[in-house]
Amino acid sequence: MKIAQLIKLIVLGIVIVFAVVLAIKPVFPKEDVPWLPLIDNIRLGLDLQGGVHVVLEAQDTDELKVNQEKMEALIATIERRVNAFGAAEPVVQQQGERRIIVEIAGIDNPERAVQAIIRPAYLEFISPRGDVILTGADLKNAVAQRDPTTDEIQVALKFTDEGTEKFAEATTKYLYQQIAIVLDGELLQNPVVRTPILDGRAVITGYGTLEEAHEIAVLLRSGALPLKVEVMQKNVVGPSLGKDSLDRSITAGIIGIALILIFMVAYYRVPGLIANIALVVYSVLILAMFSFFNVTLTLSGIAGFILSLGIAVDSNIIIFERIKEELKRGKPLRPAVRSGFKRAFRAILDANVTTLIAAGVLFYFGTGVIKGFGLTLMIGILVSMFTAITLTRLMLQLVADSRIVRNPKLYGA
Repeated sequence: MKIAQLIKLIVLGIVIVFAVVLAIKPVFPKEDVPWLPLIDNIRLGLDLQGGVHVVLEAQDTDELKVNQEKMEALIATIERRVNAFGAAEPVVQQQGERRIIVEIAGIDNPERAVQAIIRPAYLEFISPRGDVILTGADLKNAVAQRDPTTDEIQVALKFTDEGTEKFAEATTKYLYQQIAIVLDGELLQNPVVRTPILDGRAVITGYGTLEEAHEIAVLLRSGALPLKVEVMQKNVVGPSLGKDSLDRSITAGIIGIALILIFMVAYYRVPGLIANIALVVYSVLILAMFSFFNVTLTLSGIAGFILSLGIAVDSNIIIFERIKEELKRGKPLRPAVRSGFKRAFRAILDANVTTLIAAGVLFYFGTGVIKGFGLTLMIGILVSMFTAITLTRLMLQLVADSRIVRNPKLYGA
């Protein structure tokens, strides 16, 4: 065997072994293979791990009219609120002139999260004579905490420099009088000023749990909504339903892939076995691409992946049928393999390019699940072209050059 062929075999063997190890990685505990984070790094959409999809619409009021500047401020405020909930890779995007799509996956209480997102959170400090002393715009920070002395749950406020001056002046002026703290028109507390507060700090008390106080602190930190919003559409997926969808998808995928592998070996024999190896490598490369590009995998994305798997199999079938035709015409194995690939290349290229264009259109113009389907389909098509045209061809040529398997019947002819 030539040195070049030996090098190709060694490289090919390393690639295949690495692919197989990655493919069976979920069988092992994480601590056994800490250097293989491939599958664990793939993000799951809300339909696979639970969450909420909500469509909000900004409304005109007598004081405020919707415009693009206020919409951008509204999106920024909602993003700060959503991020503060600790959700993984939330989606906040504008749709049309007035609507905002929010998707939050992996949260325990989607309903409560939606209510917190749309709450105006307009904070006011009001003097005994009804004047507004401070608003939420004067806040620098808000943090939920327990009082170390009384163990009382509270929200600690820190004002900006300008707010500190306003609060110091007000607490000096209204000493031994009440200053009301009002949130969204609801009185939170009405404490008596015992001493002038000069350091720009205050607390809001009366919360039953730290979670409740944290939610208020998040709203105050993110600022009041610049526009009134209404919920136009809301879809909630529970964690158990999401897990059930994921389990069913995995089961269906395993059954489908197993049937494909069996069919390929039974019908195409040696080329079928080679195609199966290429499909394993293809699947691992797809997962690697999903992880590298931070693709959020949804049910529609899984459908795109399965469809691209079928396209990858179809490319191999075109190649093998061309090789069979060449063998039936009496060509030796090595020329038949080369000629079969040459004849199949144009058909594979045309079919994949047209499908790639369609997937690109879906990704560019689609939203939500349509965009996810288009993205996974595009990635799958590109990887399938690589495995079919490069990897499968290399393995078949190496087998033909080695002369280990020369019987045409073992190639389906």
